[in-house]
Parts: sequence; C-alpha cells; structure tokens
Amino acid sequence: MNTLNWLNSEAFTAVGQRIIWSDMLGNAIGLAALALGWRRSIWTWPAQLLSGVVLVAAYASAQLGGGVGKQLLVITVAVWGWRQWTLGRQQAQDGSIAVRFATWKERGLLLTGAVLGTLAVGGLFTLYPSLSWSPWADAYIFVGTLVAMVAQARGLVEFWFAWLLVDVVGVPLAFSSGLAFSGLVYVIYFALVLWGMRDWWLRTRTPAARALEGAPL
Repeated sequence: MNTLNWLNSEAFTAVGQRIIWSDMLGNAIGLAALALGWRRSIWTWPAQLLSGVVLVAAYASAQLGGGVGKQLLVITVAVWGWRQWTLGRQQAQDGSIAVRFATWKERGLLLTGAVLGTLAVGGLFTLYPSLSWSPWADAYIFVGTLVAMVAQARGLVEFWFAWLLVDVVGVPLAFSSGLAFSGLVYVIYFALVLWGMRDWWLRTRTPAARALEGAPL
C-alpha cells in the first residue's frame, strides 16, 4: 500500500461515520497550527503548510475540487505568511509578532476580495460540476480561508472573524461530504477562534500595536 492509499484508508468508524487517516491527521495538524497562531508562534505557518499537504488527499477522496484547490492555496499562502512573520519578528525590538485591527480601507479590501472571489470561484465550480458537488459552499470556504490567512499574515485581528464565518459553513459541509473528522475539528476550531480572538484583541491595546494602526495592507 502506497502513502496516498494509506492516507485515504479508514482509520476507524465513529457514530456511523467513516474516519480516514488523511482527514484525521491533516485536521489535527491544522488544529495545532491554529493554536500556534493564537500564541503568535511562527511555527503556525509550517504547520499550516503540512496540514495543507495532507488534506489535499482527504478532499481528493471526497471529490471536493474546491477543497483540493483551497489546500493548494493554503500551502502557497503559508509560505508567504511564514516569510511575512519572519520579517515582522526581525523588525520588532522584542522579536514578537505585533497584532492590530485593520483600518476601514483594509476591511473594505478584504470584504470586496471575499465577495468577488466567492462569485468568481462559485461561478467556476458551477460551470464545471466535476470540481465540486457543492459549488457555492465550497467557493465560500475556499475564498474565506484565503482571506483569513492573508489577514493572519498581516497580523490583523479580523483574521479570527474570518475564520468564524468559514466555520459556519465548513461544519455542515464537512459532515455532509463524509469528512466527519473535519466537521468535529471545525467545532473545536470555533472554540479556539473565540479564545484566540480575545487574546489578539487584548494585545491590540499595547503601545506597539497601536502604533501600527493605519499601516498599509
């Protein structure tokens, strides 16, 4: 049995749901990545990269083309985010990652990108049904994940809000796609996102974070 076949093989069955290795391992690593992001650890990025690599196999097995595309995008953005945080640490006096709220201009750009991106990707999935059996939900998660990761790379508190909105659709879609472990992890994500949001929110009250308000996107 090669690695890909093993990743897509059944690990166990829980509550009538078949759990495959790629779904379980990829999401467990993704959960660790979110926790590392909460702690503003630069290791969140290599963890997200590895999670993306493993989850490509999971989404391919569920025939969710949008999910596969999303994970390929996650891998790409993780490399960019890793670089951004590395530069941020070098520029900070204490070597930490500064966080802040986005400006209204940045929020407008993120929201516009999310809407236009969802329309474009959803339209593509609709034209080519083989890419996804749930085009608009898949497109929403695809683009929402990208928006969240871009905001995280910029150290914006809005990153957590974007993840909350992704979770709202991600949980039911994962369960209905047969990726039960993904659905369970999304529920845990929700709790971590709330805690992480509070932590980053409090950190925006520091003088260094306030000085970054108004920094260009």
